[in-house]
This record gives sequence, C-alpha cells and structure tokens, in this order.
Amino acid sequence: MTIPREGRVATLWNLIFHDDRVSCVVYHGVKGMELRLESAAGVILTEPFEMQPRAFARMKALRESLKRRGWHEESPKSQTPNPKSQ
Repeated sequence: MTIPREGRVATLWNLIFHDDRVSCVVYHGVKGMELRLESAAGVILTEPFEMQPRAFARMKALRESLKRRGWHEESPKSQTPNPKSQ
C-alpha cells in the first residue's frame, strides 16, 4: 500500500456562522506541510506548518477567537459506515 505524499492530511476543525463555513486544514505539498484556512470562496490563509505544539496552539487560539465572534463548531459527520445500510 502506498501513501500519497501530496494533498489533504487532516482537518483540524470546521466552524460555521449562518451559512458560511471555514475549515482549518493541513496539507502536504511539494514544499512540505502547510496549514490553510479555507472557505467556500477559497483559501483565506496559508502558512507553513510543522507538527509542533506552538502551531496547534496558534490554530486553537484562532478557533477560539472566531467562536467568541459567534462562529460555532460544525457537528461532525460519522466516519463509520452504517452497518444497516450495507
């Protein structure tokens, strides 16, 4: 099994405000890992990312700041298939 070295690695969080949604996503690309804050309209913020506590704390602070302004966590969708539907 080969693991792709480019593309989306993980979604750290999703927030919604009315009909707007933002996602904080880690990608792996040709220049290494990068963090993106994305919306339906496009990429809002891109910066290099390293798996270090400081980077996670920075994104947690951004999430908390948005939540204080009225954004809220999007209910996660189950990643497990429903055995009754198979």
